[in-house]
Amino acid sequence: MNWLIGAACAFIVAGAAYFKRSLTLSGWIAATFMGMVYYGAGSLFWFGILLVFFISSTLLSKLKQSQKSDLEGSYAKTGRRDAGQVFANGGIGMLLCLTNFIWPHPAWGYLFVGVMATVTSDTWATEVGSLSRKAPRSILTWKRVSPGASGGISTLGTWAAAAGGLLIGLSAWTFDALTDVSRTSLWLWLVIGLIGGLVGAFTDSFLGATVQLMYRCQICEKEVEVAEHCGVQTHYHRGHHLMTNDAVNLLSSIAGAIAGIVLGSLLG
Repeated sequence: MNWLIGAACAFIVAGAAYFKRSLTLSGWIAATFMGMVYYGAGSLFWFGILLVFFISSTLLSKLKQSQKSDLEGSYAKTGRRDAGQVFANGGIGMLLCLTNFIWPHPAWGYLFVGVMATVTSDTWATEVGSLSRKAPRSILTWKRVSPGASGGISTLGTWAAAAGGLLIGLSAWTFDALTDVSRTSLWLWLVIGLIGGLVGAFTDSFLGATVQLMYRCQICEKEVEVAEHCGVQTHYHRGHHLMTNDAVNLLSSIAGAIAGIVLGSLLG
C-alpha cells in the first residue's frame, strides 16, 4: 500500500510541476517513480525531505523568472527538468533509501541528508544567486566573471545555499521526529544540512570551474554548458567530455553525502 501511496502523491505533485512547465514529461514520469520508491521502501522521512527539495526548488525556479531567462539559455540545467536531471538530483538518495530498506542503519540517513542538502543548496544558489546585482567571482581565482559562468560564486548565492541546507536539516529533524527514524537531535541535523549542503555546492562550483564540459558560443562568445546557443551549434571549449552537468551534480552529491556521514559519525 505504501508503494501506491508514494506513487499517487508523487504523480500529483510532479504533475502539477509538469503543467507549470517545471518538469518535462520524462521528468514527470521519473519523479513519480522516484516518489514511489522513496515512500514505499522508505517512509515519510525519506519522502518528505524529497518533497521539501522538489517543491522549494520548483518555486524558486519561478522567482523573477524573466530576469533569469537569458542565463537559463547558457545552462544545461534549466527551470524545466527532464528525467536525467531528476535522477541526477535524487538518484543517489533513492539508492540509499533502497539500501536502508534492505539493511536498516542510521548511517544511511546521514548520507541521505548530506545528498539532499547538496542538491537543495546547489539549486537554491543557482536560482537565487543569479539575481545578484554584483557579478560572481571565480571559485579558483576570485576574479569577477560574467553572470552564469560555471564555477562562479556570489555572496547572495552562498547565503541561499546555506539557507537551503538548513531547511533540509530542519526537515530531517521534523520527519525524523514524526517517524522515529533515529532520534537525532535538531542541532546535529542542522549541522549536517548546513555543512553537507555547502560542501556539495562548493564542490559543484569547483568541478564546474575545472573539469566540467563547457562550450563556446560562436555568436556571443560566451562559455556555456549547452551544445546549442544563440540558435547555432557551439564549439568545445574545455573540460572532460564525460563531465556533463549531470555528472558534476552526481559527484557533488557524493561529496555532500561524505560530509553527512562524517559529521553524523563524529557528532552523533
